[in-house]
Amino acid sequence: MNIVSLARFQFAMTTIFHFFFVPFSIGTVFVVAIMESIYVHTGNADYKKMAKFWGNVFLLSFAVGVVTGLIQEFQFGMNWSDYSRFMGDIFGAPLAFEALLSFFIESTFIGLWMFTWKKVGKKLHLFFVWMVVFGTLTSALWILTANSFMQHPVGFKVEGGRAVMVNFGALLANQQLMYEYSHVVIGALLTGSLIFAGLTAFQLLKKREISEADKRIYHKSMRLSLWLVLLFACLNIFAGDLQMRYLIKEQPMKFAATEAVMKTTGDKAPWTVVGYVDPKTHELKGNIDIPDVLSILSYHKTTGSVKGMAELNQEFKKKFGTKIDGQKMDYYVPVNTLFWSFRLMCGFGALAALVALVGLIMTRKGKESLYQHRWCLWVIGLMTFSPFIMNTAGWLITELGRDPWTVYGQYIIAQSVSPNVSVASLLTSNIVYFCLFTFLAIVLIALVVRFLRNDPEEFAAKDEVQKKTMDPFAKGAF
Repeated sequence: MNIVSLARFQFAMTTIFHFFFVPFSIGTVFVVAIMESIYVHTGNADYKKMAKFWGNVFLLSFAVGVVTGLIQEFQFGMNWSDYSRFMGDIFGAPLAFEALLSFFIESTFIGLWMFTWKKVGKKLHLFFVWMVVFGTLTSALWILTANSFMQHPVGFKVEGGRAVMVNFGALLANQQLMYEYSHVVIGALLTGSLIFAGLTAFQLLKKREISEADKRIYHKSMRLSLWLVLLFACLNIFAGDLQMRYLIKEQPMKFAATEAVMKTTGDKAPWTVVGYVDPKTHELKGNIDIPDVLSILSYHKTTGSVKGMAELNQEFKKKFGTKIDGQKMDYYVPVNTLFWSFRLMCGFGALAALVALVGLIMTRKGKESLYQHRWCLWVIGLMTFSPFIMNTAGWLITELGRDPWTVYGQYIIAQSVSPNVSVASLLTSNIVYFCLFTFLAIVLIALVVRFLRNDPEEFAAKDEVQKKTMDPFAKGAF
C-alpha cells in the first residue's frame, strides 16, 4: 500500500457509490414528471397516484445522493490538494454554477413539489416537478463540464504551474462534453425507467392479494417504464457509438483498451469478443475474434485499421516524455478492466432493450401474459440492478481510460496527491468511508423496502389521513 494507491481507491469508492444515486435521481424524477404530465393532460387519476407513489422512491435516492456528493467533494481538499491547486481556476466556475444555480433549483422545487399537491393548480404543480428535472439535468451539465476538461482540456493556459481559464465558452463548447453529457444523461433516464419497471415487477411478485385498482396502476407503471426503457436503450446505443468513434482520435489508448487491440490491426480489423491481456507481456490470450467487425463498429465501413496499445505507448513516450516530474512513464491503461467493463455496459444495455421489447409484447392490450408467469416478472425485477452495473462500468471506462493523467496530457496522477497525507490517515479514512457508505446503503434499501410494503391505493389513503392529522389548521386539530 502507498499513498497514491490508497488515495485513488478512496476516490474511486466515493465516486462509484455517489454515482449509484446521480443517475438514479435524474432518471426517476424524469419518469415521475412524465407520469404527472400524463395526469395533467388526460385527467386520469391513476397517473397522479403513480407520480405520488413512485416520487417517494426518487426522494429517498436524492437524499442519499446529497450526502455522498458532499463526502466526495471533501476528497479534493483531503487527498488531492495539488490537483485542486492546478485545476482550481477551471473547476471553480462549473462547480459554482452547479451549487448556486442547479442545486438551488433542485432543492427549492423539490420542496414546492412535495408539499403543494392540493395547494396550487395542476399545471403549476407540474411546472414544479419539471423544474426539478431541469435542475438535475443542468447539475449534470456543470459536473460533466469539469470532467470533460479533464478528458480533453480546452480554453486554458498554464501560468505558474496552474491551469488558468481564458475562455469559459470553450469549456461549454468542448466536443468531449457533448458526447459525454448525452451518453450519461440518456443512461440516467434508462436507469430511472429500469428501476421503476423492476420495482413494479417486485410489487407484483409479492404473495398477497392486490386490488383491481392497484393492478391497473401497476400495469400502467410497467407499460410506461418498459416503453421508456426501450426508447432510452436504443438512444444510448446511438450516443455510445458517437462517443466511442470520437475517442478513436481524441483518446486512442482508451479506445484500443476497450477492444483489447494490443498491436495495430490491418485494414480489416477483427473484433475480439472475449480475451485476456497479460499485464506483464501485454499479449492478448485466449481471444475469440470475428473478422472485419471492429472496422465496421469503428468506422461504419468494412475497412479501417485501429492503432494498437503498443504503438500508442511508444508515440506517447515521444510526445509526453519517458519521465514526468522524475517519474518513469508508461502510458498503458488497465486494459482488462476496460475491456470487460465495456462488454458489461454494452451487454446489459442490449439486454435491457430486449427485455423491454418482450415485456411490451407480453403486456399488450388483450394479452397480459407477463403477469401470469412469475419467472418473467423475476427477469424484469432483477433488471432493477442492471443500471448500477452499467453505470459503474461506464464510469470505470471514462476515468481509468485516462490513466496516467488526471488532466489528459497536462497533469499526472502522481503529481495530484496531497503532499501532507500519510498512509495511516488514508487507511483510516478509507475504513471510515467504507463503513459509512455501507450504513447509508443499508438504510436506503431498508427505507425503500419499507415504503414498498404499501400499494399505490393504500399509500394514497394513508397520505390523505396523515395530511389531515398533521394540518394544524384542520377542523378538530385542537
